[in-house]
Amino acid sequence: MTLSPTSRSTIQRAKKRAVTDRAALHAVLDAGLVCHLGFLRENAPVVLPTGYGRDGDTLFLHGSSGAFSLRTAGQREEICVTVTLLDGLVYARAVFHYSVNYRSAVIHGVPEVVNERDDKLHALRVVSEHLAPGSWDYSREPTKQELAKTTVLALDLTEAAVKIRNGPPVDDDEDVEAGDRWAGVLPLHAQWGDPRPCTLLPDGVAIPEHVLGRASQPYAPVPEA
Repeated sequence: MTLSPTSRSTIQRAKKRAVTDRAALHAVLDAGLVCHLGFLRENAPVVLPTGYGRDGDTLFLHGSSGAFSLRTAGQREEICVTVTLLDGLVYARAVFHYSVNYRSAVIHGVPEVVNERDDKLHALRVVSEHLAPGSWDYSREPTKQELAKTTVLALDLTEAAVKIRNGPPVDDDEDVEAGDRWAGVLPLHAQWGDPRPCTLLPDGVAIPEHVLGRASQPYAPVPEA
């Protein structure tokens, strides 16, 4: 399936980096962990980071019910959500051509507030399992009071755009022919560190397998070309 070619989701600059395959959108969202939520508050733009999770073509956002960002975004107003993954620095021969290799997604739409208990629990499970796979079944589920203190938004992924850059610098021919300056890519590879147990843990509580498994995986690995 392809992405929707609306006026807002049609990439105008560097069109060759646009990717229209909906699977590419899913891949970017699944690789990232933090999105940026943009909305208007009192006619002024606000952009804030928050956690998320994807289930099919629905993006779930969550946070405190007291957060003005989610209260505002949940008032049937248009929002914009972005996710960006940095994959490397692109060193060119000329400063004008310096760049970065990246994967990015931009989603537009009007979110729905998730209120029904089972739907809310499902959404929170999606968000939790996206951030820390295996944690939902291992941990205690939210209480009625905790659910009341949590706001969950569901955003449809219909209107979205994906842009990806991957490759060497693009320099002017005369700079390449001069051959007197280094150019190339400095890849970025992120890896989780060793788990650090809470100081309040009693002796003998082992690190669970889902934490060890998460720690052994790279963060947002770059797909093979």
